[in-house]
Amino acid sequence: MTSPDQAAPVSQGFSPAPHERLPMMASQAMSAAQREAADALIAGPRKAVLGPFIALLRSPDLMARVGKVGEYLRFDCLLEVRIRELAMCLVARHVSNQFEWLMHAPLALKAGVAQGVLDAVAAGKYPHSAAADEAAAIDLVTELLAHHGVCDATYAAALAVFGEQGVVELTTLVGYFAMVCWVMNVARTPGQPQAGFGALDAFPA
Repeated sequence: MTSPDQAAPVSQGFSPAPHERLPMMASQAMSAAQREAADALIAGPRKAVLGPFIALLRSPDLMARVGKVGEYLRFDCLLEVRIRELAMCLVARHVSNQFEWLMHAPLALKAGVAQGVLDAVAAGKYPHSAAADEAAAIDLVTELLAHHGVCDATYAAALAVFGEQGVVELTTLVGYFAMVCWVMNVARTPGQPQAGFGALDAFPA
């Protein structure tokens, strides 16, 4: 049996034979600015040039700035890790991004999100959660993705749980992860297989 690290990458896109359009650049092909940006990313909490940063390396200044925003939202923002990871999974499913789904679904489970909630997300169904903070986050994220805003009731429920800073950071996290998913969708950046988590089907399933 092969390990996830040995298994073939999961193709991004649902065409018969999608090819990666913007693969990782060879070190000798990088400009000085690209090498500097890559080294900075490797020295940070991500420890590697992965996912959207493979494509973003074509614009090293943009990559560095996007990386700093993502670093705050992923590792330092006010929201509990469980809520961050759940939100990332919701975004990944909405835009059918294999890389972010396969990375963050296992992390969401490890952080305490129920398997049944993640199964519903993967199937494109509304994920009912018994946890009040998860329910508030799910309502805000799904409504924001579907309608590009939220109603007063959804806002009030999220505000009661997360406060103003939390609502702003959750909203920004949704926008950030949609952006990097779109970069990977265009670049067709593959995902990495994870034990116990299948790739997303074409959406809607």
